[in-house]
Amino acid sequence: MPTRRRAPIITGPRVYLRLPHTDDAPAFIAASRASRSLHGAWTRPPDTAARFATFVARFAPRGEVTTHAGYLVYRREDDALVGVFNFSEIVRGAFRSAYLGYFGFAPFAGQGYMTEGMALALDVAFRNLELHRVEVNIQPTNERSLALAKRIGFTHEGFSRRYVKIAGRWRDHERFAMLAEDWRKLRGRHLPRQARAT
Repeated sequence: MPTRRRAPIITGPRVYLRLPHTDDAPAFIAASRASRSLHGAWTRPPDTAARFATFVARFAPRGEVTTHAGYLVYRREDDALVGVFNFSEIVRGAFRSAYLGYFGFAPFAGQGYMTEGMALALDVAFRNLELHRVEVNIQPTNERSLALAKRIGFTHEGFSRRYVKIAGRWRDHERFAMLAEDWRKLRGRHLPRQARAT
């Protein structure tokens, strides 16, 4: 069952992004548990009430200094929860950069919702958050995630050995980045002109 509709941060043709709330817990936990085989060893989304509460608290706005920003992706036609995008370690000053993490939920994989959602998330990053650089790190065996980053237009920058500890093991990652000037050139390919962040 969809959760109560809240104001979107940004809306595209088929999906919209909005902030997570504590009352999203039942739908989010159910989606996480139903998507374990889809996520494999690549990610471990919150699958308990306690872990989801920590997730929401991490992305709650804290005054003018934002170091983390998280968004849920919903399908417009029925408010079904499709996935998540989050920006972590947001650094200001001379860097104006962040790391992007994301995952989709079954049964929506392979239908283009996350492609549109990533375009909306990047619009928020470069317009609302005023970032210069967004970096994404992906395990080499995560073919869907690699394909998504490439499809959007991220530039491959390198390979990071034993980069992040996930599920008890240090995992290698492929490193990609998108710059604000890259997105200005690519935006029209992925989003209609009327898509706007609020």
